[in-house]
Amino acid sequence: MSLSVLSRKEKERVIRRLLIQAPPGEFVNAFDDLCLLIRDEKLMHHQGECAGHQHCQKYSVPLCIDGNPVLLSHHNVMGDYRFFDYQSKLSFKFDLLQNQLRDIQSHGIIRNETEYLRTVVLCALKLYVNDHFPTGNCNVLRKTIKNKEFLIACIEDHNYETGDCWNGLWKSKWIFQVNPFLTQVTGRIFLQAHFFRCVNLHVQISKDLKESLEVVNQAQLALSFARLVEEQENRFQAAVLEELQELSNEALRKIIRRDLPVTRTLIDWQRILSDLNLVMYPKLGYVIYSRSVLCNWII
Repeated sequence: MSLSVLSRKEKERVIRRLLIQAPPGEFVNAFDDLCLLIRDEKLMHHQGECAGHQHCQKYSVPLCIDGNPVLLSHHNVMGDYRFFDYQSKLSFKFDLLQNQLRDIQSHGIIRNETEYLRTVVLCALKLYVNDHFPTGNCNVLRKTIKNKEFLIACIEDHNYETGDCWNGLWKSKWIFQVNPFLTQVTGRIFLQAHFFRCVNLHVQISKDLKESLEVVNQAQLALSFARLVEEQENRFQAAVLEELQELSNEALRKIIRRDLPVTRTLIDWQRILSDLNLVMYPKLGYVIYSRSVLCNWII
């Protein structure tokens, strides 16, 4: 169906849905392409602002405020397209299309035990992120739900290589209630990759986790929490690599006609060639050798 026969509300719904589906790091590209099709600057600007706000929450878009990383999520949304950062105590709007902060306002924070714990957990989490992620970012937020205090830790790292036709995102979210003796940690790890060289391939992998932690003091809880995140994310990474290896092997078996063993060892071709009986014809400029011997050697 042509866009010209759609009503304005239908156009808005289609545009927003397409923009929200844009993979991490490709929102602006998708917006520019749609602008060429829609040719309605006012409509695209409004829908781009709405969809961009949702895109930031969905993929934990990182910012830098006063030298500190800030991850945008639905946990630090204030309403009216505003986000709040506990570290800088600022609220703001973020224009994803222009990559700019707008309407920055200062706020106060109640300094209680939960706020001190948030700071300690953030310090421990930063040590883990700096050791395991090349350009990783992390943030720890506070949230009160039915008079209960919760801490929400977010981790994000990405590599957007549009020139090489691939983008990748790793993010995780960990939530636990501030309890005196024992607390349960709920986590979700999410991995997404998009390859678009000669093929349009999307890969999304996620895992939900639940673990318990003993609470002795703030320092012990922060270190135990960071150690828990490290262990679970390392296991997730190892499992993903193993699954991808199996997928690669299965694809290789479907490509070749014969079921050959995959040894994944380096083949010393120079030694193989020296051991074969080669018949040289210098005038013709090529080597004739027994094809059956070479095939049997490889297999």
